[in-house]
Amino acid sequence: MEKDIIIHSNQQNIELAILEDSRLVEIHRQKKDFQFTVGDIFLGSIKQLRQDLNAAFIDIGDRSDAFLHYTDLGPQINSVKKFTNVVINQQYKTHSLQDFRLEPENPKDGKIKQVFDRRQFCLVQILKEPISTKGPRLTCEITLPGRFVVLTPFENMVAVSKKIMDDNERKRLKTLVESIKPAKFGVIIRTAAKGKKVADLHDEIRMLEERWRKIYEELGRDRKPRRLLSEIDKTGTIIRDMLNDSFNRITMDYKPDYDSTFEYLKNIAPEKTKILKHYKGKKPIFEQFHVNKQIKSSFSKAPTLRSGAYIVIEHTEAMHVIDVNSGPKSNKQNQEETAIRVNLETGKEIARQLRLRDIGGLIIIDFIDMRSGENKSKLFRAMKEYMRHDRAQHTILPLSKFGLMQITRQRVKPAVKIDTMEVCPSCDGTGKINASSLITEDIERDLDYIMANVPSAKLSLHVHPFVFAFLKKGMYNQQAKWYVQYRKWIKLISEPSYHLNKYKFFNNFEDEIRLN
Repeated sequence: MEKDIIIHSNQQNIELAILEDSRLVEIHRQKKDFQFTVGDIFLGSIKQLRQDLNAAFIDIGDRSDAFLHYTDLGPQINSVKKFTNVVINQQYKTHSLQDFRLEPENPKDGKIKQVFDRRQFCLVQILKEPISTKGPRLTCEITLPGRFVVLTPFENMVAVSKKIMDDNERKRLKTLVESIKPAKFGVIIRTAAKGKKVADLHDEIRMLEERWRKIYEELGRDRKPRRLLSEIDKTGTIIRDMLNDSFNRITMDYKPDYDSTFEYLKNIAPEKTKILKHYKGKKPIFEQFHVNKQIKSSFSKAPTLRSGAYIVIEHTEAMHVIDVNSGPKSNKQNQEETAIRVNLETGKEIARQLRLRDIGGLIIIDFIDMRSGENKSKLFRAMKEYMRHDRAQHTILPLSKFGLMQITRQRVKPAVKIDTMEVCPSCDGTGKINASSLITEDIERDLDYIMANVPSAKLSLHVHPFVFAFLKKGMYNQQAKWYVQYRKWIKLISEPSYHLNKYKFFNNFEDEIRLN
């Protein structure tokens, strides 16, 4: 499978498309000055404690408060609180945790008021971006992600990604990391670390430790809620989290972003700089790689497949609902065979749509009813395979008695919504047009105005073919009447591309005469 990242950006915005075998599977859009990014670390102040929610609202220096639930505190919250307090009070003079005494773990079933007091300060990290009317969601389990490992302060454990299946490789990585990790820091070894040498892991751990030092320095500067460390931008995040040997090309059109990405790659993966390309073509980059066309065909309410089958995607406050339809071309003779064929085809498209639109939360899919238990199991296995490449955490349940499939998918930011509808040229978006019988009156009104103000003008009138035929009908037609009335021949031109009520006047230089 060929994988490409296509990036269109400018000074204000960035658009990033991920293609698999030239097919669009993910689209990310972000303003460069975007306020909240998952992974940003803040100094927060407890503003309100809600016992009924077992949660706290946190002031992080923005107009809207952030939300922190008890379950997102993490077992090391007591150590996080203590570190925050001693650093902002200038009582701890180093970012190293070697001499820092860790506090006992927090119970899983406690109460928020047992942990925090109002106006207390604490390190927090953005877990989810603001969604709908909800502010950002926070966690106190601080993580510093790199390409190969994730550094977790106030921990001692070393964990290995489940996607690394080889037991010998798991043991090798765990032994290496345990020998080089800083004291009282945990490490999560990512899938990309497979086969890497100790020098690669050591360099990245030292780099992440340097980020922790910056947090420590910022924390001791001022006692007010604010951002302490910002995640890298969307481009860097995608490249860091996804870059592996399966990517064939990264193409960017904005030279400053290309240069910064080149430097970033040179630092984290020098061998990958060769797949980074600067696009210099005349066509917009999304046009050149057919991204815009795929966006328009994929983000409609009812995406249609080549076979004629289609799905309908609806959003409610509680969930997303997807309905599968076989379309008019399906073979009605063998219903079971048609059902499994359509379900498998649309299942693959649904998996793509979930990634493309970044749909999260609860998703209910109403597949076409099937009687065969074997076919139901086949569809369940297929959906798990289709979603194997999805980076978001997800759970898929087998079909229920009613033929419904339930999927939960991790949601960290609002679903991607792209309006592919265009304003109707006939009604200008109002849904209504003037009565077609009045078209000649409109033309004559405008013609009167032009002849009164520019009597010497040589005019041509461009109209829809139906209107053209009406104006030319009969020996003493409307064109002849205008000649008698104005003593000037008005040239008529039929324009098949015009809608029925559209018409334009042009002078002898072929310049349009615009009437306000």
